[in-house]
Amino acid sequence: VNYTMYNIRCAQDVINVNSDHRDIMLLSSSSEPSHPFCYARVLGIFHVNVMYTGPGLKDYLPRHLEFLWVRWLKPVKQNAPCAHNLEALQFMKLSDEDAFGFVDPADILCSCHLIPAFAGGKVHADSTSVSRNARDGMDWKRYYVNQ
Repeated sequence: VNYTMYNIRCAQDVINVNSDHRDIMLLSSSSEPSHPFCYARVLGIFHVNVMYTGPGLKDYLPRHLEFLWVRWLKPVKQNAPCAHNLEALQFMKLSDEDAFGFVDPADILCSCHLIPAFAGGKVHADSTSVSRNARDGMDWKRYYVNQ
């Protein structure tokens, strides 16, 4: 992922679903000013050749399409918000219809570092995953966004 840093220099982040470098940050589509960003964990990186055959068809040429399969994190309200507190996040429940989604790689701002909130413990104390695809066996109940 290519992005521009705060000092207007170009930088790159490598996202690998089999490593700890799999969390991303995007601009939020929400109008809520307290959360300008949204966060996700990348579960898969895909590309397909798509041929559109619906209304407005121009030709039968396949188009290359890249996308990421992600699991969304949501902000957690903190009891005593402070200017120096790190933003807290947690994964959406697996049963939530918006827990997973697809992202255009062009929409990624950069990768991000999420710090587990160790005091809260893991979601599954025995590290047993409910979903092999979500790989949730090692998930913590909360994370902090390292800024």
